[in-house]
Amino acid sequence: MTILTIRPRAEEVAGQPILRPLPSAQCRSVGPFVFFDHMLEADYAPGSGMDVRQHPHIGLSTLTYLFEGELQHKDSLGSDQRVRPGDVSWMTAGRGVAHVERTPADLVASGSRAHGLQVWLALPRELEGCEPSYNHYSAASLPQQESLGVRIRLIAGNGFCLESPVPVLSPTLYADLQLETGATLTIPSEHPQRALYLVDGEALLDDQPLEPRSMVVLPEGVEYVLSACSGCQLVMIGGAPLDGPRRMNWNFVASSPDLIEQARSRWGAGDWPVVPGETSRIELPA
Repeated sequence: MTILTIRPRAEEVAGQPILRPLPSAQCRSVGPFVFFDHMLEADYAPGSGMDVRQHPHIGLSTLTYLFEGELQHKDSLGSDQRVRPGDVSWMTAGRGVAHVERTPADLVASGSRAHGLQVWLALPRELEGCEPSYNHYSAASLPQQESLGVRIRLIAGNGFCLESPVPVLSPTLYADLQLETGATLTIPSEHPQRALYLVDGEALLDDQPLEPRSMVVLPEGVEYVLSACSGCQLVMIGGAPLDGPRRMNWNFVASSPDLIEQARSRWGAGDWPVVPGETSRIELPA
């Protein structure tokens, strides 16, 4: 069966360079994952940092997971949380939430380095209008296993005989895989939709080389053997297929165009929950 390779497009968000393989014309979603941003390694000089101003979401959960650096998450629920490497910052937008993500003030003063991932997971249709919520999980709270040169940390969902405490709302797999040179790992078929993203290093899937910083979407029901040609890091995403197509417009995800238009109108009119202490916001694009 054919493996689909998605070469991400380069983007920039608030001065932070990113690679974005999802969504793409070739693949709109993998399980509940409708959006995947790799925040590339970036060094910020003293006096600078990442600053994503107040902006809205509906119909999704956002998950931020850092390899290096730190971010301050603030939202319209009153959350104010410092996110460190290996932590999970999990926000469910439901019917509407606003948030801010920026480099903490002390790291702006000293200078810092950023590297990580942010993904969006579409909510099941019956939960699109749920109450928004925020949860933070420290790196130490995430389950992991290590054997024969392979370390697996379950970021969200379940897989590899592990289950994350992150309260996903549909069958989900999100794992951080680290392999030493020469190590191998069987990629099971326990979730119907799966994809791998090679963050760093060199690896083979069966006998095929994986392209660095590209996403491979795997056919359903087929097991593979992942082999590390060098020390490498990958993330694996997956889960059950979405319960119908999703529309994406700016920061909004929904099963119907009416929900998108309502959200655009509300944000444009200023009829939206506000992040405490924040006055600056990202305006609705044309």
